[in-house]
Parts: sequence; C-alpha cells; structure tokens
Amino acid sequence: MILEQIDKDLLKMAEESETVLKDIYQNIDDICLYNSNRILSAFIENGVSYSDFADINGYGNYDEGRDKIEKIFASVLGCEDALVRPQIMSGTNALYLTLSALLKHGDTMISLSGAPYDSLQEMIGLYGSSSQSLKANGIRYEQIDLVNDDFDDEAILKRLQEHNVRLVEIQRSRGYSHRLSLNIRKMKRIIQKIRKVAPEVIIMVDNCYGELVEKEEPGHIGADIVVGSLMKNLGGGIASTGGYVAGRKDLIHMVAERLTAPGIGKSLGANFNLNLSFFKGIFMAPNAVKSALKIAVFSAYMLEKLGYQNVSPAYDEPRTDIIQTLELGTKENLVHFTQGIQSTSPIDSFVHVLPAPMPGYPFDEVMAAGSFTQGSTIELSADAPVVEPYTLYMQGGLTFEYGKLSILLALTNIKKQAE
Repeated sequence: MILEQIDKDLLKMAEESETVLKDIYQNIDDICLYNSNRILSAFIENGVSYSDFADINGYGNYDEGRDKIEKIFASVLGCEDALVRPQIMSGTNALYLTLSALLKHGDTMISLSGAPYDSLQEMIGLYGSSSQSLKANGIRYEQIDLVNDDFDDEAILKRLQEHNVRLVEIQRSRGYSHRLSLNIRKMKRIIQKIRKVAPEVIIMVDNCYGELVEKEEPGHIGADIVVGSLMKNLGGGIASTGGYVAGRKDLIHMVAERLTAPGIGKSLGANFNLNLSFFKGIFMAPNAVKSALKIAVFSAYMLEKLGYQNVSPAYDEPRTDIIQTLELGTKENLVHFTQGIQSTSPIDSFVHVLPAPMPGYPFDEVMAAGSFTQGSTIELSADAPVVEPYTLYMQGGLTFEYGKLSILLALTNIKKQAE
C-alpha cells in the first residue's frame, strides 16, 4: 500500500498543510463553481440531447452534436466560433494549423512573450531544417522578450506602429522557461493598448494549461483567436484526443479551410464517435482543473517547507495555469522525484523512467506520465529537460487525493536517497 511507504514526517506535514492552505483551496473551489456555472449554462442554452452522442461516420455531414460542442467551446472561451476536432492531435498541431492558416508568404508574426515553448521552435524554424516550418514558407518571425515577467509595452507598441505586422502571439504558460506565466490581467492590459495602435493586427493566445484557472478566458478580454489541446484542461481527463481553435468567425473559417479544404471548412469531419467524450470532458473540466491546482499548491507548500528555495509559483501566489515548477538542484533529485510520480501512476507504475532523447526537444528529457490517455497533461505528469538547474515542470492530477499520494511518495524517494 502506498500510504505505508510514505515517510511519517511527510504525512504529518501534509496533515498540517490542510489548515495553512484552507483559504487558498476555498478560492480555487470558488473559481470552479463560477466556471461550472458558465459551462452548465452553455449546455442548457445549446439544448444538448442524448441524440448528440450518436456516431456520425464518413464525411460527418450534418453532425448536430459536433456543432453544439463547438458552440459550447466558443461560449466558454468568450469567442464567436470554434473548431473542436479529433483531427487536431495536440496543442502544437493546433498552433501550427492556426498559424499556417492565418499567415502567408511575406507576413510577419511577433511573439510578445519571448522565446516560445521548446516543441514550437522547430515548427517556427528557429532551428532544424524542415521545409514545412513557418520560416521556410516565407513567414517572418520576431520576438519581444518579457521584462520582469511582464510585457514590454513600450517595445511592443513602438514595433506595431510600423504597421507591417499580421499577427502577434502570446504564450500564456511559461513552457520550459523560468518566467512566470501570464495572467488574464496582464494580457488584458496589453491587448487594450495594441487595439489603439494596431487595430488590424490579429491577436492570438496559446491558451494551453490555462483554461478555467481564472474566471475569464483570453476571448473575453479581446483576443482574436485562442488555441489549446483537449489532452489538457478542457478535455477534463476524459477526451482521449483532440484540440480546439476558438475566435472570430472569419478567422475560424480560415483555419477550418486549412484543416479540411477551401469550400468545405467546418461542414465536414467525422468525430469518430468522440462526441460523448468531448461533451463529458468539458463538462468535467472545471473539477479536473480544480484538482490540478490544489495538487500544485500542495506540492509547492511541501517543497518550500522542506527548504527548496526556487519553487514557482510559491504556494500562496496567484495562478493562471496548472503548471508548477520545482527546482530540485541535482540530476539525482530530478530523476528520483520523477520516478516517484511514475511509480504511483495508475498506468505503467512499473516503468523505471530515465533521461532520454525526445522528438521535438533539444535536450534529453525525463518524464513521468502514467496516464489513461497517452500524453495527457491534465492527468498528473512531470517532465524536465535534464540540464541545470534541474527544474521539474509538473502539471495535472484528476483528483486531489491521488495527486497527494503521488507527491508524497515522490518526496519520500528524494528523502531516502539523501539519507
């Protein structure tokens, strides 16, 4: 039994944490209720019926269930329209699909949040030699770095006044960088300023890991297009594949024609009998996000109490996504913690994880991901590039109780190795 393997002092510390973290947990519960209200209201307003779960195969003509899913996603994300399809296989795929639909040869895009996530850099053409990268297809890429974990308003507005930028992109989550993730308040401020100097520029937000963490989404604050994966927050741990793109109707039409073909757009595309899991996934998503946030807060608290200095966000800091970083100091600590997470996973608990190369990443990676859906990061997972300062990036957890057990055993592993 797992509880019997956990260090007794750690169990006592975990018990004490309940009192310290009570108000933080209550705030997370309040946000969950708020977002649950929005989602339940969207289901009722769109008249979801049992018949919407029916399998529509072949071309997927006249799939009312698929259409209602997309209306619900648009409503929840504060957008006019949405494309929610199993053919979009990941967040990276959703981003590439969107950028390649909206940008043509000679267009310029600017990342307003500095260097993008590692797996996006080859897609853009920052390294590698793919003939399908954005740069290889004549798209100009620029980036403006953050200043003190916030947008460089002056540099952004000055650059946009030159009036030759098609699209700006904001990555909400930190990725593998050491910056803080960008919250709704910061994004709202810069979006309002951009609208005044460059009203025609497309504002795109990579929303991965951030959905339902706050009471508003980027669509509510003026973003033109918002992109994410169903194997993260909005899949609720139930959707087994898929991604979404939500935003202005005209832009969604362009992305849909890139996914299917000109003249077809959103009209076709069988959902492979996944309507039920998509409906159920977004319905359960607020609770899955709530659990993931509580696990992150608990993990941060435990690491801070054990003397680890660089835990981000700190347990009592506001959050805008489900990612928790833990700077573990040594390669050994990094590997042992990750092995502890893997050994308490419901799937592949017997796997002994070790650093290894991973497609799309420039460094060896260590990853714990014993999930029901391969690659799902709304389920508890932990991964890291094996480079100094040996920072682990942890996210997810379908229930607080399962997550707490995993974290406590992972910390027990580190403690045993140090003795």
